[in-house]
Amino acid sequence: MTILTDKMLNDILAYLEKSITNLATDAFDNLEIEGGIQGVKNFLENQFDIRLENLLIAKKSSIHHLESGMKNKVIQKKQEIIETVSKRYEN
Repeated sequence: MTILTDKMLNDILAYLEKSITNLATDAFDNLEIEGGIQGVKNFLENQFDIRLENLLIAKKSSIHHLESGMKNKVIQKKQEIIETVSKRYEN
């Protein structure tokens, strides 16, 4: 297990923001996901979680190994990203 620094976590979150934003562009443009906009939001949230865990595993860590402050930061960033991309397409 590797102890993640704040910088490592910030780098991961920045990468995820770009990744989810790009994915959202394709998903909202096509809206082929069942459930419309809410379905796309759910898809993006799931993809965030999957991609986060994969990035953490690559760093020999896991979401379960993060301290509570870092977990809170991840949750807040996830909500921020989903809200930002959703607002772009709800208008």
